[in-house]
Amino acid sequence: MADAQPEFALSLRGLVKRFRDFTLGPIDLDLKPGVVLGLVGPNGAGKTTTLNTTVGLLKHDAGSVEIFGKKTNPYDPSWKFDIAYVGDEHYFYEYWSGMQNLKALAPFYPTWSWDRANELAKRFELDLKKRARRLSKGNRAKLALVGALAHYPKLLLLDEPSSGLDPIVRSEFLDVLWEVNEKGDTAVLYSTHILSDIHRIADELVFLREGKIILRKAKDDLIDTWRQISFSTEAAITAINGVVSLKREGNNYFAFSSDFQATVEHLNELKVGNIQVSAMSIDDIAVQILRGNV
Repeated sequence: MADAQPEFALSLRGLVKRFRDFTLGPIDLDLKPGVVLGLVGPNGAGKTTTLNTTVGLLKHDAGSVEIFGKKTNPYDPSWKFDIAYVGDEHYFYEYWSGMQNLKALAPFYPTWSWDRANELAKRFELDLKKRARRLSKGNRAKLALVGALAHYPKLLLLDEPSSGLDPIVRSEFLDVLWEVNEKGDTAVLYSTHILSDIHRIADELVFLREGKIILRKAKDDLIDTWRQISFSTEAAITAINGVVSLKREGNNYFAFSSDFQATVEHLNELKVGNIQVSAMSIDDIAVQILRGNV
Protein backbone atom coordinates (compact mmCIF):
# COMPACT_ATOMS: atom_id res chain seq x y z
CA MET A 1 0.00 0.00 0.00
CA ALA A 2 1.42 3.38 -1.05
CA ASP A 3 2.11 5.98 1.63
CA ALA A 4 -0.60 8.60 1.94
CA GLN A 5 0.35 11.96 0.47
CA PRO A 6 0.60 14.85 2.98
CA GLU A 7 -2.37 17.20 2.96
CA PHE A 8 -0.17 20.30 2.84
CA ALA A 9 2.82 21.21 0.70
CA LEU A 10 3.73 23.82 3.31
CA SER A 11 2.61 24.18 6.90
CA LEU A 12 3.77 26.95 9.23
CA ARG A 13 2.72 26.63 12.86
CA GLY A 14 3.29 29.45 15.34
CA LEU A 15 6.27 30.65 13.30
CA VAL A 16 8.16 33.51 14.99
CA LYS A 17 11.31 35.34 13.95
CA ARG A 18 12.51 38.18 16.16
CA PHE A 19 14.78 41.07 15.26
CA ARG A 20 15.74 44.02 17.43
CA ASP A 21 13.06 46.28 15.96
CA PHE A 22 10.68 43.84 14.28
CA THR A 23 8.93 40.56 15.08
CA LEU A 24 7.39 38.26 12.51
CA GLY A 25 4.48 36.21 13.75
CA PRO A 26 3.27 34.12 15.19
CA ILE A 27 2.35 32.93 11.69
CA ASP A 28 0.01 30.01 11.00
CA LEU A 29 -0.21 29.21 7.32
CA ASP A 30 -1.10 26.12 5.26
CA LEU A 31 -0.66 25.69 1.53
CA LYS A 32 -2.15 22.75 -0.35
CA PRO A 33 -0.66 21.22 -3.51
CA GLY A 34 -1.94 22.90 -6.66
CA VAL A 35 -2.75 26.23 -4.95
CA VAL A 36 -1.11 29.55 -5.86
CA LEU A 37 -1.07 31.74 -2.76
CA GLY A 38 -0.19 35.42 -3.11
CA LEU A 39 1.62 37.01 -0.17
CA VAL A 40 0.73 40.71 -0.13
CA GLY A 41 2.01 43.47 2.13
CA PRO A 42 3.90 46.77 2.20
CA ASN A 43 7.67 47.02 2.51
CA GLY A 44 8.74 45.84 5.95
CA ALA A 45 5.62 43.73 6.52
CA GLY A 46 7.65 40.51 6.82
CA LYS A 47 7.12 38.86 3.42
CA THR A 48 10.81 38.20 2.72
CA THR A 49 11.41 37.15 6.33
CA THR A 50 8.56 34.63 6.03
CA LEU A 51 10.09 33.09 2.91
CA ASN A 52 13.68 33.14 4.19
CA THR A 53 12.61 31.49 7.44
CA THR A 54 10.60 28.88 5.55
CA VAL A 55 13.61 27.74 3.50
CA GLY A 56 16.07 27.93 6.37
CA LEU A 57 18.04 30.99 5.33
CA LEU A 58 16.96 32.44 8.66
CA LYS A 59 16.52 30.37 11.83
CA HIS A 60 13.10 30.81 13.39
CA ASP A 61 12.85 31.56 17.10
CA ALA A 62 9.63 29.64 17.72
CA GLY A 63 7.14 27.44 15.92
CA SER A 64 7.69 24.93 13.15
CA VAL A 65 7.99 24.63 9.37
CA GLU A 66 6.87 21.48 7.55
CA ILE A 67 7.43 20.76 3.86
CA PHE A 68 5.19 17.93 2.62
CA GLY A 69 4.81 16.68 6.17
CA LYS A 70 8.53 16.80 7.01
CA LYS A 71 9.87 19.25 9.55
CA THR A 72 12.74 21.25 8.08
CA ASN A 73 16.07 20.01 9.40
CA PRO A 74 19.40 21.70 8.65
CA TYR A 75 21.18 18.35 9.13
CA ASP A 76 18.98 16.46 6.65
CA PRO A 77 18.56 18.40 3.40
CA SER A 78 16.27 15.85 1.71
CA TRP A 79 13.23 18.09 2.35
CA LYS A 80 14.77 20.59 -0.09
CA PHE A 81 14.58 18.24 -3.09
CA ASP A 82 10.93 19.10 -3.77
CA ILE A 83 11.19 22.87 -3.38
CA ALA A 84 12.62 25.81 -5.30
CA TYR A 85 13.18 29.31 -4.02
CA VAL A 86 13.80 32.51 -5.94
CA GLY A 87 14.60 35.38 -3.61
CA ASP A 88 14.80 39.10 -4.23
CA GLU A 89 18.59 38.81 -4.56
CA HIS A 90 20.30 36.41 -6.95
CA TYR A 91 23.63 34.83 -6.07
CA PHE A 92 25.82 33.11 -8.64
CA TYR A 93 29.44 32.27 -9.29
CA GLU A 94 30.07 35.60 -10.97
CA TYR A 95 32.91 34.51 -13.27
CA TRP A 96 31.06 31.43 -14.45
CA SER A 97 28.64 31.43 -17.35
CA GLY A 98 24.95 30.87 -16.84
CA MET A 99 25.36 27.31 -18.10
CA GLN A 100 28.22 26.63 -15.67
CA ASN A 101 26.09 27.91 -12.81
CA LEU A 102 23.26 25.60 -13.83
CA LYS A 103 25.66 22.64 -14.11
CA ALA A 104 26.79 23.31 -10.54
CA LEU A 105 23.16 23.34 -9.38
CA ALA A 106 21.83 20.33 -11.30
CA PRO A 107 23.44 17.51 -9.25
CA PHE A 108 21.57 18.60 -6.12
CA TYR A 109 18.19 17.70 -7.68
CA PRO A 110 17.34 14.13 -8.73
CA THR A 111 14.53 15.39 -10.98
CA TRP A 112 16.65 17.96 -12.85
CA SER A 113 15.84 18.15 -16.59
CA TRP A 114 18.25 19.73 -19.06
CA ASP A 115 15.50 19.70 -21.67
CA ARG A 116 13.44 21.82 -19.31
CA ALA A 117 16.34 24.16 -18.51
CA ASN A 118 17.15 24.76 -22.18
CA GLU A 119 13.48 25.22 -23.07
CA LEU A 120 13.05 27.87 -20.36
CA ALA A 121 16.26 29.67 -21.33
CA LYS A 122 14.98 29.88 -24.89
CA ARG A 123 11.57 31.14 -23.83
CA PHE A 124 13.17 33.78 -21.58
CA GLU A 125 15.66 34.73 -24.34
CA LEU A 126 18.51 34.10 -21.91
CA ASP A 127 22.06 33.69 -23.23
CA LEU A 128 23.57 30.93 -21.06
CA LYS A 129 27.05 31.57 -22.48
CA LYS A 130 27.41 34.93 -20.75
CA ARG A 131 29.17 35.21 -17.41
CA ALA A 132 26.88 35.94 -14.52
CA ARG A 133 28.72 39.17 -13.71
CA ARG A 134 27.81 40.52 -17.15
CA LEU A 135 24.11 39.77 -16.87
CA SER A 136 21.66 42.61 -16.32
CA LYS A 137 19.33 42.53 -13.30
CA GLY A 138 16.55 41.16 -15.47
CA ASN A 139 18.73 38.43 -16.96
CA ARG A 140 19.97 37.45 -13.49
CA ALA A 141 16.32 37.01 -12.50
CA LYS A 142 15.79 34.85 -15.61
CA LEU A 143 18.75 32.63 -14.73
CA ALA A 144 17.43 32.20 -11.19
CA LEU A 145 14.01 31.23 -12.56
CA VAL A 146 15.51 28.67 -14.94
CA GLY A 147 17.41 27.13 -12.04
CA ALA A 148 14.28 27.06 -9.91
CA LEU A 149 11.96 25.50 -12.49
CA ALA A 150 14.30 23.03 -14.22
CA HIS A 151 13.79 20.29 -11.62
CA TYR A 152 9.97 20.45 -11.59
CA PRO A 153 9.59 21.55 -7.95
CA LYS A 154 6.46 20.56 -6.07
CA LEU A 155 6.66 23.70 -3.94
CA LEU A 156 7.75 26.97 -5.52
CA LEU A 157 8.58 29.93 -3.26
CA LEU A 158 8.93 33.24 -5.07
CA ASP A 159 9.95 36.62 -3.64
CA GLU A 160 9.46 39.42 -6.19
CA PRO A 161 10.42 36.98 -9.01
CA SER A 162 9.49 39.31 -11.87
CA SER A 163 11.46 42.28 -10.56
CA GLY A 164 13.66 43.62 -13.35
CA LEU A 165 11.93 41.68 -16.11
CA ASP A 166 10.69 43.58 -19.13
CA PRO A 167 6.95 43.29 -19.89
CA ILE A 168 7.40 40.65 -22.60
CA VAL A 169 9.53 38.33 -20.46
CA ARG A 170 7.28 38.95 -17.44
CA SER A 171 4.33 37.81 -19.52
CA GLU A 172 6.28 34.72 -20.62
CA PHE A 173 7.21 33.96 -17.02
CA LEU A 174 3.58 34.22 -15.92
CA ASP A 175 2.62 31.90 -18.78
CA VAL A 176 5.12 29.35 -17.44
CA LEU A 177 3.68 29.67 -13.92
CA TRP A 178 0.19 29.26 -15.32
CA GLU A 179 1.27 26.05 -17.07
CA VAL A 180 2.86 24.78 -13.86
CA ASN A 181 -0.32 25.54 -11.93
CA GLU A 182 -2.54 23.94 -14.58
CA LYS A 183 -0.99 20.54 -13.82
CA GLY A 184 -2.53 20.85 -10.37
CA ASP A 185 0.20 19.34 -8.19
CA THR A 186 2.62 22.26 -7.63
CA ALA A 187 2.03 24.68 -4.77
CA VAL A 188 3.23 28.26 -5.21
CA LEU A 189 3.79 30.93 -2.57
CA TYR A 190 4.28 34.18 -4.46
CA SER A 191 5.31 37.45 -2.81
CA THR A 192 5.22 40.52 -5.01
CA HIS A 193 4.40 44.23 -5.18
CA ILE A 194 3.10 43.79 -8.74
CA LEU A 195 -0.49 42.95 -7.92
CA SER A 196 -1.41 42.56 -11.59
CA ASP A 197 0.74 39.40 -11.51
CA ILE A 198 -1.13 38.15 -8.45
CA HIS A 199 -4.46 38.93 -10.12
CA ARG A 200 -3.53 36.75 -13.06
CA ILE A 201 -2.34 33.59 -11.33
CA ALA A 202 -3.26 33.54 -7.61
CA ASP A 203 -6.06 31.43 -6.15
CA GLU A 204 -5.90 33.01 -2.70
CA LEU A 205 -4.31 36.05 -1.08
CA VAL A 206 -2.72 36.43 2.33
CA PHE A 207 -2.35 40.00 3.59
CA LEU A 208 0.59 40.64 5.90
CA ARG A 209 1.05 43.82 7.94
CA GLU A 210 3.60 44.52 10.68
CA GLY A 211 4.58 40.87 10.84
CA LYS A 212 1.03 39.56 11.27
CA ILE A 213 -1.47 37.94 8.92
CA ILE A 214 -4.53 40.17 8.91
CA LEU A 215 -6.62 38.37 6.28
CA ARG A 216 -6.61 35.33 4.01
CA LYS A 217 -9.22 35.22 1.27
CA ALA A 218 -9.89 33.64 -2.11
CA LYS A 219 -9.00 36.16 -4.82
CA ASP A 220 -12.31 35.64 -6.65
CA ASP A 221 -14.27 36.26 -3.45
CA LEU A 222 -12.56 39.62 -3.01
CA ILE A 223 -13.24 40.63 -6.60
CA ASP A 224 -16.86 39.48 -6.37
CA THR A 225 -17.74 41.25 -3.11
CA TRP A 226 -15.71 44.48 -2.93
CA ARG A 227 -17.05 47.63 -4.62
CA GLN A 228 -16.64 51.39 -4.60
CA ILE A 229 -20.04 53.01 -4.02
CA SER A 230 -21.16 56.62 -4.21
CA PHE A 231 -24.54 58.09 -3.24
CA SER A 232 -26.21 61.36 -2.26
CA THR A 233 -28.22 62.38 0.79
CA GLU A 234 -28.65 65.38 3.06
CA ALA A 235 -28.67 63.11 6.12
CA ALA A 236 -25.58 62.57 8.25
CA ILE A 237 -24.63 58.91 7.88
CA THR A 238 -21.78 57.32 9.83
CA ALA A 239 -22.36 53.56 9.57
CA ILE A 240 -23.52 51.42 6.65
CA ASN A 241 -23.60 47.64 6.42
CA GLY A 242 -20.53 46.30 4.62
CA VAL A 243 -18.79 49.67 4.36
CA VAL A 244 -15.17 49.74 5.57
CA SER A 245 -14.33 53.32 4.57
CA LEU A 246 -16.65 56.31 4.15
CA LYS A 247 -15.95 59.86 2.98
CA ARG A 248 -18.38 62.78 2.74
CA GLU A 249 -18.20 65.86 0.51
CA GLY A 250 -21.29 67.99 1.05
CA ASN A 251 -24.28 65.82 0.22
CA ASN A 252 -22.13 63.31 -1.69
CA TYR A 253 -20.74 60.19 -0.05
CA PHE A 254 -17.99 57.88 -1.30
CA ALA A 255 -17.61 54.44 0.22
CA PHE A 256 -15.57 51.27 -0.09
CA SER A 257 -17.58 48.14 0.69
CA SER A 258 -16.41 44.60 1.36
CA ASP A 259 -19.99 43.34 0.89
CA PHE A 260 -21.58 45.54 -1.72
CA GLN A 261 -24.90 43.69 -1.80
CA ALA A 262 -25.42 44.30 1.92
CA THR A 263 -24.37 47.91 1.41
CA VAL A 264 -26.76 48.57 -1.46
CA GLU A 265 -29.61 46.93 0.44
CA HIS A 266 -28.94 49.14 3.45
CA LEU A 267 -28.68 52.27 1.29
CA ASN A 268 -32.06 51.49 -0.29
CA GLU A 269 -33.54 51.19 3.20
CA LEU A 270 -32.05 54.61 4.03
CA LYS A 271 -33.66 56.00 0.84
CA VAL A 272 -30.53 57.76 -0.38
CA GLY A 273 -30.27 58.92 -3.97
CA ASN A 274 -28.00 58.42 -6.97
CA ILE A 275 -26.43 55.14 -5.90
CA GLN A 276 -23.50 54.29 -8.17
CA VAL A 277 -21.59 50.99 -7.87
CA SER A 278 -18.15 50.54 -9.44
CA ALA A 279 -15.88 47.50 -9.63
CA MET A 280 -12.55 47.67 -7.80
CA SER A 281 -9.15 46.45 -8.97
CA ILE A 282 -7.24 44.00 -6.80
CA ASP A 283 -4.75 46.85 -6.19
CA ASP A 284 -7.48 49.08 -4.74
CA ILE A 285 -8.88 46.25 -2.63
CA ALA A 286 -5.41 45.48 -1.27
CA VAL A 287 -4.85 49.12 -0.31
CA GLN A 288 -8.05 49.16 1.74
CA ILE A 289 -7.25 45.89 3.49
CA LEU A 290 -3.67 46.87 4.29
CA ARG A 291 -4.86 50.21 5.69
CA GLY A 292 -6.78 48.18 8.23
CA ASN A 293 -10.18 48.70 6.63
CA VAL A 294 -11.45 45.16 7.16
